[in-house]
Amino acid sequence: MQTFVLAGGCFWCLDAAYRALSGVESVVSGYTGGAVPHPSYELVCTGTTGHAEAVKVTFDPERIPADVILDAFFTMHDPRQLNHQGADTGTQYRSAMFPADDAQREQFEAARERASEIWDAPIGDVEGTIVTRIEPLGAFYDAEDHHQDFFAKNPNQGYCLAVAVPKVNKVRARFAEYVA
Repeated sequence: MQTFVLAGGCFWCLDAAYRALSGVESVVSGYTGGAVPHPSYELVCTGTTGHAEAVKVTFDPERIPADVILDAFFTMHDPRQLNHQGADTGTQYRSAMFPADDAQREQFEAARERASEIWDAPIGDVEGTIVTRIEPLGAFYDAEDHHQDFFAKNPNQGYCLAVAVPKVNKVRARFAEYVA
């Protein structure tokens, strides 16, 4: 098994999209990248903790390659948006990757480079430069239980319908051979 920690906007969307892929063994929503120990969702939402909403994705590389996990990450969010995704604004919604070691750092850098081939053109007021940061992996704090697998528990919730569903569908279409 291999685990990546990734942040790309609201963790509900990343969680839902990764759970759609075969070979993904678990997805845990949580907080990382900040200085406040054991933060709550409400505290992270203030933007003062330094933490990002993130997911810890554990997958079987024999069933789904690491590059697919990383390319899906760059498919499910817009890595050109600095400290926001759509209407979700603040550093807690930044695009970031948290490598556990040098090997992961190299994988993340290569994935970011591959993504630049897709995201190099500006759209509207969004620049054509990827702003995804590669930050050291510190402590990862699991989000509260009601945030885990949120989309499956709340499929008719407005945010899920408006924001998560299109992201899940985009990943399902691009990586159809890995859909669970």
